[in-house]
Amino acid sequence: MGPVKTKATIGVLSTIIFYMCANSILRATRPEVFIWQDEDREESSWIATSRYWLDRKCCRWLGVCGAFHMHYISEHAKFGHRPSIGHRERLVVPTPDWDWQHAWTEGNDRPEDWTHDERVLREIPDYVFEYAPLVHLYSGEQFWPCDIAEHLYHITPTLNYTAVQSEQQHPTLQNLDELNQWDGGRWVFLTSNDNVEQRPDWLEGEKNIPTGPSSPDDPSDDNEGWVHKPGRTYLQGVKDALDDAKEWFAPDLDGFEENDDFQMTASGQSEQTEAARRIHHELRRSTTSNHAPPDRLRGGRSDAPAVLVTVNKGHGIVDAFWFFFYSFNLGNVVLNVRFGNHVGDWEHTAIRFQHGKPKAVFFSEHNFGSAYSYEAVEKIGKRPVIYSAYGTHAMYATPGTHPYILPWGILHDMTDRGPLWDPALNSHAYTYDHKNETLRSSNRTPNAPTNWFHFAGHWGDKFYPLGDKRQYRFAGQYHYVNGPLGPKFKHLGRKKICQGPDTAPCVVKNWLGSGDKIAHLHLSPLEGEEGDNAI
Repeated sequence: MGPVKTKATIGVLSTIIFYMCANSILRATRPEVFIWQDEDREESSWIATSRYWLDRKCCRWLGVCGAFHMHYISEHAKFGHRPSIGHRERLVVPTPDWDWQHAWTEGNDRPEDWTHDERVLREIPDYVFEYAPLVHLYSGEQFWPCDIAEHLYHITPTLNYTAVQSEQQHPTLQNLDELNQWDGGRWVFLTSNDNVEQRPDWLEGEKNIPTGPSSPDDPSDDNEGWVHKPGRTYLQGVKDALDDAKEWFAPDLDGFEENDDFQMTASGQSEQTEAARRIHHELRRSTTSNHAPPDRLRGGRSDAPAVLVTVNKGHGIVDAFWFFFYSFNLGNVVLNVRFGNHVGDWEHTAIRFQHGKPKAVFFSEHNFGSAYSYEAVEKIGKRPVIYSAYGTHAMYATPGTHPYILPWGILHDMTDRGPLWDPALNSHAYTYDHKNETLRSSNRTPNAPTNWFHFAGHWGDKFYPLGDKRQYRFAGQYHYVNGPLGPKFKHLGRKKICQGPDTAPCVVKNWLGSGDKIAHLHLSPLEGEEGDNAI
C-alpha cells in the first residue's frame, strides 16, 4: 500500500502544481479571460487589499477569497443585524437645514413660461396613467421602496474609494450631475455614510410600505376598474398572436421582420407543444385554486415616489418607463452563502403604446428581463400586474419561484402577492428625447428637478475591498458588488421593447409560461382537443 499511497500523493501534488502554474500563466498572458463583470477589471489591486498572504494566494489560485469573512445563513435569515436601541439612538442625525422632503419641488422650470410647442413636448398622455402598472412587493421583504432624495442625504460621493465631498455637504437632486466633473462621473460612487450591515432605517425603507388600499366595495369608486384578470394562457396566446406586431415591434430598425425573434413573437412561442399544453393546464389549475387572488384588489400609496419617463419613438409609439428605487439590494443565497448585495437598486418596467393602445410590457430582471404582449399579462382592471422579487426586487409577470443563471434552480428569485403598490399615486413624471439626451419635467409634475437624471456614476458603494470584513468572493461571485447606474443608462432609446442592444434577440411572449426557451408552435393537434378552450 505504501507505493500506491506515494503515487497518489505525487499525483495530487502534481495536479495542484500544474493547476497553479497554468492559472498563473493564463492570468499573466490573457487576463481578459477572467473578466466576467466590471469588478473583475480591478482584480490585482482588489486582492492586494487583503492583509493575509494565505488569503491572497487562495483567492488567486483557488478562487476562494475572504474565506474568513464568509458566513453561512439560511435562505430566509435576516440580513445583517439591528443595533441596540441605545446605539440606534446615537445614529440619529439632527434635522438638516436642507429638507430632502421638499427636494422634488425645487426644479427650475416655470410652467407659465412654456411656449405652446414646449407644452406639447412635456405632455404625458392620459393613457400612460390609465394603464400604469401595479406592483406586488414580496410579503417578507426586508428592503422596501425608497426616495432618492432621502438616499442622497445619507451618502458621500467618492471617486472610487476617496471622498470628494465632506459628509456634511450633501448632494441634491438639483446638483447631483455636478459630480460628473470627476472623470465624467464614471468612477463616482454614492457611498453610504453608515455601515449597511447595521441596517439603518433609511436603508430599509420600512416607512414606505404601501398603505392599505381603500375598500374595493366602496360604492363611490369605480369597482369594475379593479377587477382581477388572470394572464392569458398559451391557447389564447396562439390564437390571438400579434398580427400587428410589425407596426410596433422595432420602429426604425431595418430588416427586423426577417429576424427570428420577430417571427417567434408574431407566431406565438413555446418550448414545445407538450410543454405548452402542460403550462396551459397548470395555469388553469392556478386560476381556480384556493390561492387565487381576490376578485377585486386595490393598490396602496407609498411615500417613496416612482419615476416615470415617457419617450416618443415616432410612428405613434410611446414607451412609458416606470422606475422604482430601493436603497439596498439583498443578494440571493447559493448553498447557504449570500452573493450580490449592493447599495442602491434601480428596477423598471416599460409599457409600449401605439396610438394610445398598450402593446407590450417589459419586466427588468437583473441585467436582463422578459417581454410580454399586453394581452398576455395579469391585470387588475386595465393595469398590468408586476411581481417584485424578495431582496433583489427583480420584476416578474407571475408569483412563485424564478430560477436564473445557474441550473437546477440553485439561484432563484421569489415573488408573491404581498403589499400591492400603486406607483401612479406618488410619482414624478418626465418626458425624454433620447436623440439629444434632453429630459423635461412634465405637465404632471412641472417643478420636478432634472439634474439628478444626468449623473453618470453609481448610485451606491463601490464593491468593498477584499480586506473589508464584509467582503468575500467565491466562484467569481462577490458578496458585495458595485452600485448600479441610473435610469438614463437603461437604453431608453431602445427600438425593441427589451433592454438589451437592438441587435440582440427580443421575443415578446404571447402568454404566461414557466420557460424562456422559444420555439414555433404547431396548433393543429391541439385546437380540437376537448376542454382546452375552457379557462
